[in-house]
Amino acid sequence: MKDGLRAHAPLLDSYLTYLEQNKFPFTIPGHKQNASHLDEGLGLVVDSDVPLYGGLDEIKLTKGVLDQAQSLAAKLWSADWARFSTGGSTHANQALVLALGKPGDKVAISRTSHRSLLSALVLAGLEPLWLYPEIDPSTGVPIGIPVSELQRVLVHNPIALLLTEPGYLGTISDLPALITVAHAKNIPVIIDAAWGGHFGFHPAMPQHALQLGADAFVTSIHKALPGYSASALAVATNDRLDPVRLDQTFETTHTTSPAGAPLASIDGVRALLEVRGEELIGTLLEGIENFRTQMVSEFGSQILLHSSDFAAQRFDPTKIVLRLNTIGADGIVIEKELIALGLPVELADRDTIVLIATITDTDESFSALLASLIPLLRKNSGAPRPSATSLSWKVAPTIEMSMRDAYFAQSCVVDSTDVVGRISADLIAPYPPGVAVVAPGEVITQEILNGLLSAKADGIRIAYASDPTLKTFRVTS
Repeated sequence: MKDGLRAHAPLLDSYLTYLEQNKFPFTIPGHKQNASHLDEGLGLVVDSDVPLYGGLDEIKLTKGVLDQAQSLAAKLWSADWARFSTGGSTHANQALVLALGKPGDKVAISRTSHRSLLSALVLAGLEPLWLYPEIDPSTGVPIGIPVSELQRVLVHNPIALLLTEPGYLGTISDLPALITVAHAKNIPVIIDAAWGGHFGFHPAMPQHALQLGADAFVTSIHKALPGYSASALAVATNDRLDPVRLDQTFETTHTTSPAGAPLASIDGVRALLEVRGEELIGTLLEGIENFRTQMVSEFGSQILLHSSDFAAQRFDPTKIVLRLNTIGADGIVIEKELIALGLPVELADRDTIVLIATITDTDESFSALLASLIPLLRKNSGAPRPSATSLSWKVAPTIEMSMRDAYFAQSCVVDSTDVVGRISADLIAPYPPGVAVVAPGEVITQEILNGLLSAKADGIRIAYASDPTLKTFRVTS
């Protein structure tokens, strides 16, 4: 008799069943789960790797276990269509965007979208109508796209609305209002919910995007949930999106050799949420509340972002955002010391640290964090600093050509001293969060240059630039 989650998860069961059998496969992958006799270290990495084709299922997919698992996911998230990706939310976002329209069509899209969505626009030839977030004046945090921003661009007839919800700092737009406005024009709403896979499974949590009426969403099973790295889920309803085209673009952009572990983990996480989701998220919320209580006791309520700082359903209560400017600490310094103690964090800049807690965290992990974090903050605190808004959240670009045209344009490299006023050929973003400060086709202004150089000087990684040192920039010729 099958026990545990495998009794509820066909892909997970197939994965475990394969590893339990004594086989001599004459198929790919070339390691054949037997590389350990060549090298022990290599074997530790690859010998538990099981493919979809000839592993989880027969080469001809005669068992249909992937279809079964995807159908179970569609049912759980109240969708008509669901697909499992081994290429992360990046792949799933690009597949959905490619299904929307034709080159030259316009989409309304959050400027604070992840690079994967901007890359998808280049691939699809779609033109962005940028939507800018409202900034909370007391914290400097983006609190979502206001309805007025969507109304502003409707005159340009966008074919879709693309939103990133929740944002990197846990804030959420007024999604019901935005969805209502979009659907009144028969515009489909697609949500990049990479950080919201745990939504909708506990009454204290925000609802997930389809519960709110969106047409599709993508989520990373490996971010807020205990899935394999690069595992992602895309779900959609058929009212405004064509499932045949979704299938076409998903398969066109996905690998033809999907690894079994990410697929099995998506199925296993789905079963875990279905069977124990409310219980596990409830335990996580209790652990986070205890952490918050101790932090507030030590440093005051201003040290954290709280759900009560925002309207109902507008903040992820599991997101831990430390506002170090309020106690005069430096997030880059704190991050380095935490890493040395075996406590790496998700994001750190001078003013902010973001800590990711999930349902796998325990009292022990929270205690270890508090035991190290509180002394470090005491030691490094000083005079409070005013709240500042990161350039990633507030930049308003000057657009000189489309991203696609700039991406394929002739380019050259210029020194940073000569770059102001030139058109960028690169997308450049401090990472994390991977939100573009400048995209292809946009003018590099003095503000943008100063912001990037300042972030680099603070020890923040500059991603996607041809020259990450920022001594030179690639611009259109």
